[in-house]
Amino acid sequence: MHNGIESVDTVVIGGGQAGLAAGYYLAKQGRDFVILDANERTGDSWRNRWDSLLLFTPARFNALPGMRQPFSGGTFITKDQMADYLERYAEKFRLPVRHGAKVDRLSKQGDRYVVAVGSTKLLANNVIVAMSNYQVPNPPAFASELDERILQLNAKDYRNPGQLREGNVLLVGCGNSGADIAMDVVSANPTWLAGEPAAVVPFRIEPFVARNVLIRIVRFVGHRVLTVRTPIGRRLRPAMLRRATPLIRVKPKDLVQAGVHRVPRVVGARDGLPLLEDGSVLDVTNVIWTTGFRPGFSWIDLPIFGDHQEPTHDQGVVTSESGLYFLGLHFLYSMTSDTITGIRRDAKRIVHELRKRAPQRTANAEPTSREAVAA
Repeated sequence: MHNGIESVDTVVIGGGQAGLAAGYYLAKQGRDFVILDANERTGDSWRNRWDSLLLFTPARFNALPGMRQPFSGGTFITKDQMADYLERYAEKFRLPVRHGAKVDRLSKQGDRYVVAVGSTKLLANNVIVAMSNYQVPNPPAFASELDERILQLNAKDYRNPGQLREGNVLLVGCGNSGADIAMDVVSANPTWLAGEPAAVVPFRIEPFVARNVLIRIVRFVGHRVLTVRTPIGRRLRPAMLRRATPLIRVKPKDLVQAGVHRVPRVVGARDGLPLLEDGSVLDVTNVIWTTGFRPGFSWIDLPIFGDHQEPTHDQGVVTSESGLYFLGLHFLYSMTSDTITGIRRDAKRIVHELRKRAPQRTANAEPTSREAVAA
């Protein structure tokens, strides 16, 4: 490093499962690379989610390349077990993860990328952005109109019912997060859930047949049939990019049986309270927004974005910017691309593509002054 400027062949931005899988294949190539993780500890992207969270697929489908899960194949593991697995994975393969390394800006100067992390700038021949679409919570604009006495959280910040104020709880958004969190809080607080699910998986995922047969069938369809290389995958992809994931573990009747009150969509605020589509208002002391996320790529200062501020790419390869790749995006290659199952395959393919397009160059061209890199 010279004057806060470091040269490296490949920078991986993101230290979750996508970044670690990419690191595994880069290491197999003997590539000069670094993984930048904004978290303080590997696995924190899972560790910092609500306490009761279980993965939706059995352990056999939640392993990264080169290392099995230490649980029986049909086990639904906790989010902390997944986090610990990722931490052990990085240690086992001695992946060069830098923690607390939040990227402030990704730009380009000449034919090299400039990755700004605090006072440090990394010059890279290649960059893999290993992050999902789901980065920034997306509450509605009228959230600011609610009374300040109402505690507002989003799914990213919620951990357990102990965070909530005494009184009624409204969850806005009936996706998997909303349904799971509703089941978590209803035992301690009167709970309302607004909205209707887009769809519901038509079977229970816990029984033996589901874990060992049905989930395999669903995985095969999502992994092998619904891809950008099949006619049906290409036809369905645009709609699937905008459609919410069906309810998986919690079914609508589970919510009713647990005592969760179902109410229409929240459309605004009236007198500081949530206003429902039927014109009624709810007197609540807590609102948890489970209204989804939007991409958090505002720090990428490159002309690569299309509709909805999402990056334009061909199966993860940004053809307009040589050496730039994405991994972990929804339907990047197949319906499973944002799952651990899909990330394994996509990471191998992306790193193989990187090798074809950019045989490793020696990262020894250190700039001689700070002026060599644009601020």
